[in-house]
Amino acid sequence: MGGIIGYPSDLLHEEVACIAFNFHWSLAEILSLEHSDRQHWVEEISKIVQPE
Repeated sequence: MGGIIGYPSDLLHEEVACIAFNFHWSLAEILSLEHSDRQHWVEEISKIVQPE
């Protein structure tokens, strides 16, 4: 049993779609980011798209 638990692919797809749609970055550029950097950009985009 056990093994490595990966990052859920549906969440990765959501992050990629969000960044690609808003910044027009390529898939390669987005996937080259560290996970935490992708999350940071998604959070920043959310602030722009849905301001408080």
